[in-house]
Amino acid sequence: MTTSLTWVDAFTDTAFAGNPAGVCLPAVPLSADYMQDLAGELGISETAFVTPTTEPHTFDLRWFSPLVEIDLCGHATLASAHVMRERGVVDGTHAVTFLTRSGPLMASFEGDLIELDFPADPVTATPLPEALKDEWDEGMVLGAGRTSFFVMVALASAGAVRHYRPNLEAIAAAGQRAVLLTAAADPGSGADYVLRVFGPNVGIDEDPATGSAQCVAGPYWSETLERPSLVAHQLSPRGAVLLVRPEGARVHIAGNAVTVFTGHL
Repeated sequence: MTTSLTWVDAFTDTAFAGNPAGVCLPAVPLSADYMQDLAGELGISETAFVTPTTEPHTFDLRWFSPLVEIDLCGHATLASAHVMRERGVVDGTHAVTFLTRSGPLMASFEGDLIELDFPADPVTATPLPEALKDEWDEGMVLGAGRTSFFVMVALASAGAVRHYRPNLEAIAAAGQRAVLLTAAADPGSGADYVLRVFGPNVGIDEDPATGSAQCVAGPYWSETLERPSLVAHQLSPRGAVLLVRPEGARVHIAGNAVTVFTGHL
């Protein structure tokens, strides 16, 4: 029996930008080992596996990086909603609920945009990890903190984020699965804040676009800049645009998605 596989670029309206995700809609249940092996074979940030439940508009969703199963992934969730609408699994008139390791997550459709409803992940201020203390000049680091997944480092300029050359050994030693580097955007850039994400501990040296990082950076910059809605630019080589609206314990993250190809396993 075959299983569909769709390659989607998420958080972009242009192919070969944003973050690629594999989306599988299995015809039969797949083992965790098979899903992990497939994610490793594809070698992209995450591969998503979507299976129906007995509840209407409700699906089970799991994500795998090339190395491990992931607790929360934004771009592959957005890609999954995109594929389900494109293939007629859902018609886009109702919000979709995904049952995940991070609890129920919602995806709704607003024209070409898909909006995710994710849990906020506020950062706890901490000293800069010892492993990262030589990465930036004195005065460049405005603050640092941790969540269950990220070390967040706020820098003094968007240029410092853009031009940072990652020391993957130091990042891996920072004590979390990934490092989130962020700064306020340059005036006139069309963004409120910028970011990059590095995750060598989960097999992703640099993530092209990271929805889950907005659960951290969105509330931080909303409070810092005193803005209820924000535009984030992820300054990876592929680039990405994310629309972010923190709302209490939730964060709404919206973006576009483009199908690159569809095939079968």
